[in-house]
Amino acid sequence: MDSFTRAGLHFRVDDHGPASAREDGAVVVCLHGFPQGPEAYDAVVPLLTAAGLRVLVPEQRGYGAGARPSRRRDYALPELVADVVALLDVLPRPVHLVGHDWGGVVAWAVAAAHPERLASLTVLSQAHPAAYRAAVTSSSQAWRSAYVGAFQVPVLPEALLTAGGGRLLGASLRRSGLPADLAAGYARRHSAPGALRAALGWYRALPFASGVGRVRVPTTYLHGARDPFYSAAAVERTAEFVRAPLRRVELDTGHWIPELRPEAVAEAVLAAAGGADRT
Repeated sequence: MDSFTRAGLHFRVDDHGPASAREDGAVVVCLHGFPQGPEAYDAVVPLLTAAGLRVLVPEQRGYGAGARPSRRRDYALPELVADVVALLDVLPRPVHLVGHDWGGVVAWAVAAAHPERLASLTVLSQAHPAAYRAAVTSSSQAWRSAYVGAFQVPVLPEALLTAGGGRLLGASLRRSGLPADLAAGYARRHSAPGALRAALGWYRALPFASGVGRVRVPTTYLHGARDPFYSAAAVERTAEFVRAPLRRVELDTGHWIPELRPEAVAEAVLAAAGGADRT
């Protein structure tokens, strides 16, 4: 598979793994966050395919020219969830879903609304959205999320962040702990005309957001002890919204878990896949 379509939009998919896995093996779907792309999982994928898993990494709404609608309401969470479900519709069995950052928000929402479609859930960095919202009024989460408010301003954020070939975006990513080469790559990705505006559409669609319910899928939650974007309160309260076996793993790292701790991600997914195979 190299792509799928939904509602007139065309989504590119990177499909990895041995030919045998495409017929009867376990399937892993990895969702990237902001401002990444499928390349966020480049170091994770070989570790999973070496174990015989098929791994699909879609380019999500707004991140490819074929799936870049213009209205902000087109980036509301129900649309993002429906995109992932459209991908799952063409797969033969429940999948092991992985999500980082905004991809984690979508993964939580897919798991809550469509538990029958998943064999397991692995979330990287992103607290459960309900835990995140609750923490805004009771912890440091509000100031950690101040950039979300800044992104609501029309036009100006993308103009500033993409000026000079994305110099400011690259610098901000480096300050958040992303290595320079990866930061430069993500900045180049969003220097294309319309790319950053579309990616920021996810934030600007928050007024159209719907709540995310409790999850009833076996879940692994990996979070960085030095993640600047999530408070301890949001991390701790996540367990309140999982009504299934939950394994929480704190890593000695920051926010960029797929890029910086690919072995930990692969270990978590393989453990979840093994457990699902035994059930």
